[in-house]
Amino acid sequence: MSVEIESEDVIRLILQFFKENNLQHSLETLQEETLVNVNTIENRETFIQDITEGKWDTVLKDIIHLNIAPRKLIDLYEQVVIELCELRELGAARTLLRQTEPMHIMKQRQPERYLRLEHLLSRSYFDAKEIYSDGLSKEKRRQIIAQALSTEVTVVPPSRLMTLLNECATWQQHQGLLPPDTKFEMFQDAAAVQQADNDSPAFHRYSTIKFPGSKTYAECAIFSPNGQYLVTGSVDGFIEVWNHMTGKLRKDLKYQSDENLMAMDNSVICLGFSRDSELLVSGSTDGKIAVWKIQSGICQRRFSPAHSQGVTSVSFNKESNQLLSSSYDQTIKIHDLRSGKLLKEFRGHQSFVNVAVYSNDYSRVLSGASDGSIKGWDITDGSCLFTFHPALSNPTAVIQSIVNVPKRADQFAVCTKSNILHIVSSQGKTLNSFESSEKSDYCSVAMSPQGQLIYGVSEDSKLVCFDTVARKQIKVEKISDNEVIGIISHPFTNILAIYDDAGHIYLLKAEKEE
Repeated sequence: MSVEIESEDVIRLILQFFKENNLQHSLETLQEETLVNVNTIENRETFIQDITEGKWDTVLKDIIHLNIAPRKLIDLYEQVVIELCELRELGAARTLLRQTEPMHIMKQRQPERYLRLEHLLSRSYFDAKEIYSDGLSKEKRRQIIAQALSTEVTVVPPSRLMTLLNECATWQQHQGLLPPDTKFEMFQDAAAVQQADNDSPAFHRYSTIKFPGSKTYAECAIFSPNGQYLVTGSVDGFIEVWNHMTGKLRKDLKYQSDENLMAMDNSVICLGFSRDSELLVSGSTDGKIAVWKIQSGICQRRFSPAHSQGVTSVSFNKESNQLLSSSYDQTIKIHDLRSGKLLKEFRGHQSFVNVAVYSNDYSRVLSGASDGSIKGWDITDGSCLFTFHPALSNPTAVIQSIVNVPKRADQFAVCTKSNILHIVSSQGKTLNSFESSEKSDYCSVAMSPQGQLIYGVSEDSKLVCFDTVARKQIKVEKISDNEVIGIISHPFTNILAIYDDAGHIYLLKAEKEE
């Protein structure tokens, strides 16, 4: 189920916040620029009582930011002028009569009524019987005005904006988007409040996702940069968004609750997110690329095809207006998202290009191929800056995957088809290597949120963890009885997702986070 929120309602919430915190200048500026009035009062009974008791200073202060029909305002201001004349506060009465908008409207539309008030001001006496000759007393006139004005305003509980924000955070905790007892920081991403102070090995399995059927499984998976979405691309072409805390499909996304999933014609084998987590890009085995709006599930752009063979990796540039892709057709390309045109093509690999990633400053691209080589490319002219083989002992070992190392500028974790993981630089140097006590080859690599731990999953479905600072192996554990395809890590918490060819996604976290 989706909820439609009017933009004017959001503005009114902000206006109420300004009003309650005596931010008068901000209140007036926002109302002037948006032409939206808050039109709310805290207590209708008190508002009516102030009118019936003639507390005009309070009433006029309350209505100054309310959107009230002119004819009702005219009645109100007329009564205030009359009562000021009765009290012989002629200066105040004259100011209200001649310098307020409702009285100007009265002068234009009902000149005789206006002249009656001018005449009242010029008198040296006040005759209540003459003024209220219509049979209504002052008290009854006040009651009529109070009733008319009370229908023009809405009662809103105090601190409505803060209450709604608190309820939003509570709902996110209920949905598993925020862990329980989290201190909610207003100006952080929803998942940023989860950020771990220290990296801890994630080996405790707390949930398992199982795809329906015996032949459906995830070919790829990704966490969004804000940590809110776990997305999988499956062998049957479907793209699904999961709650990584509960292991359930995100039914708060309307298109998923309606079973109208994002989908491609063939197997989805790579995924990428924009930096703001609003756009998702997918690549399939038939060389096609699609860009989706994650909140609506609507396809924004298709590249059909982008490559002559399967797309092995996709990622957005910093501004999210270009796409970087690699393919089994041995090329790396940059596409313009708006026009759909090819902007650059990098050629030089002599085998399948399994992955391509941007450097941290987006000035370079690193690509890894099945011949064991990693190439660095200049983003401006497309030239190859260097070629190197991270595994000196086995230089032809296939480059399986490359991921950025968090908190380390221009460092990347590289998985080769061997029992060794590598940390390399964007300048083409191997900085560190981590050899497992297990002899089985790795198939995928992931990094912990702070960049202290490096994980690898092997072809015999074992998860291995190394401490990159101490440069030692920490733990090895069997994860599945089936063949593991890949591993990804959450950007803020010590959580891993590992997926196999039997349709399982295993969600693991650090044991101390139980």
